[in-house]
Amino acid sequence: MVTRILIARHGNTFHKNQIPTRVGRHTDLPLIEETLARNLGQYIKAKGLIPKIVWAAPLQRTLKTAQLAIEEMQTQINLQQSEQFSEIDYGPDENKTEADVELRLGKIQALKNASTLEHYTTQELQTLGKQSITAWNKQAIVPNGWKVDPKNMIKIWIDFAKKIENDYQNQTVMVVSSNGIIRFAPYITQNFDEFSATHNIKVATGNLCIFEKSSSTKNWNCIVWDLNPTQQLIYQQAY
Repeated sequence: MVTRILIARHGNTFHKNQIPTRVGRHTDLPLIEETLARNLGQYIKAKGLIPKIVWAAPLQRTLKTAQLAIEEMQTQINLQQSEQFSEIDYGPDENKTEADVELRLGKIQALKNASTLEHYTTQELQTLGKQSITAWNKQAIVPNGWKVDPKNMIKIWIDFAKKIENDYQNQTVMVVSSNGIIRFAPYITQNFDEFSATHNIKVATGNLCIFEKSSSTKNWNCIVWDLNPTQQLIYQQAY
C-alpha cells in the first residue's frame, strides 16, 4: 500500500499580453482562466488519484484552482485552507517585473565587487541579477531582500509529510500552492541536493508533482515532478 501527496501549482494569473510580475503572499490576484485547473482535476480523476482531502493556500488563485480541480473530479472532497502553504514574501520585488528584479539584485551583487556602479551597464547588472534568480530556481537559494526562511519552509514540508504518513496512511492527499513554496517540497525525500541536480525545481502554473511512500521505504519518493496535465490529456486523447 502507498501513501501519496499530490502537489499542484495554481493556474495563470496573467494574460499572454501582460508582462508578469513577482506576485507573493501579499498580492491576491484571481485566476484569469479555468482551463489549467480543470485539466488538473480531469487528469487526477483519469489516473485514479482522487485525494481524500485537499489543502489550499488562502489566496484567490490557489483556492479557485483547488475548487475547479475538485469540481472536475466529480466527488465530494474536503477542501481546507492552510496559511502555511501561502506564497513567499518577495519583499522589495513584490509586483516588480523580472527585468526590475534582476536589475536590483544585480546592483547588490555588483556593489560586492566595486564601490560604485558607474562602470556597469544596465544589461550587465541584469546579467548579474540573473545569477541570483538561477540559484533560486536551481537550489532554492533565497535572493537578497526576499523575506523567506528556508529552514522554516523545509520544516513545514517535512512536518506535513510526517502528518500525512501518520494520519492518512495508504491514502492520497493534495496541496495547492505556489511556485516559491513548492520548490522546497523535495526536501521530504531527504536528498534535496541530488534532486535539484537533476530537476528544475521551479514548477509551472497548473502543473503537478507526486510524492509516494510505502511502508517498506524510509523516505518519500518523487515519482512525478512538474507534470503538465493539459499536455497529458491531449496526448491521451490523440492516442
